[in-house]
Amino acid sequence: MNTKTPLIGIQGAQGSYHHQVARACFGETASFLECMRFDQLLQELFQGGCDFAVMALENSIAGSILPNYALIDRMEGVIIGEYHLSVQHQFMGLSGQTIADIQEVRSHPMALLQCQEFLAQYPHIRLVEADDTAAVAQQIAQKSLSGVAAIASAEAAKLNGLEVLATTIQTIKNNVTRFVVVAKDRADSPEKFNKASLKLTLDHKRGSLATILNVLSDCQMNLTKIQSLPVIETPGKYAFFIDVTFEEPSAFHKAESILSLMATSFKILGTYSQIHD
Repeated sequence: MNTKTPLIGIQGAQGSYHHQVARACFGETASFLECMRFDQLLQELFQGGCDFAVMALENSIAGSILPNYALIDRMEGVIIGEYHLSVQHQFMGLSGQTIADIQEVRSHPMALLQCQEFLAQYPHIRLVEADDTAAVAQQIAQKSLSGVAAIASAEAAKLNGLEVLATTIQTIKNNVTRFVVVAKDRADSPEKFNKASLKLTLDHKRGSLATILNVLSDCQMNLTKIQSLPVIETPGKYAFFIDVTFEEPSAFHKAESILSLMATSFKILGTYSQIHD
């Protein structure tokens, strides 16, 4: 993250949660490239359209975004940073309206899911899925859509001049999303790090995963996540995406040397440090 004025690829429009994370990681002087799809985001990164990409990987309510794990792996992205953002959803529309005036709310399906309890209080409001939270706020403002609300961030309301009609409407108030910063190569990886993301496949036999977990424990690794995904080319076989934290990089390098010998295939998706908002 040493580029002086980096161009950062984000999923969604400015005012989105990806935009908030990108500003927190790279500062106000950075420029931003808006992409509506995650595959487009990484394509831009590898084709030189941006210097780094910010991607959501996991939400404390909805769980892992498995396609993004697979996408980073398939496109050979390198995770160089992590950011945990407290996501606060706001209900917004054109100024001068009340919730009773709203007939339709548009937002990303994840945001609609996270606000089910609030939305259930207003059965007259139709729910419409959209690609991006901030883009909906932008459309409402640009097209002066009365009777239509967005669920998005307070920043999206501010940027688009919308009025917040209800605040912090997510069902579970402690709603945290884990984002990662992705680079094209390992040259951008930090020298000091306390977390690593790994992918490995194992022989399909009893105890193979348990053996790997024992190695992590013996090497003082703290397992923070393990997620399996089918190996498409080999039905019945699974790859494991694993996140570990540790106090010293030397402990990780010890685990790395052992795992690379034990696993059928072994890959480091990234080494990085954790940041919380």
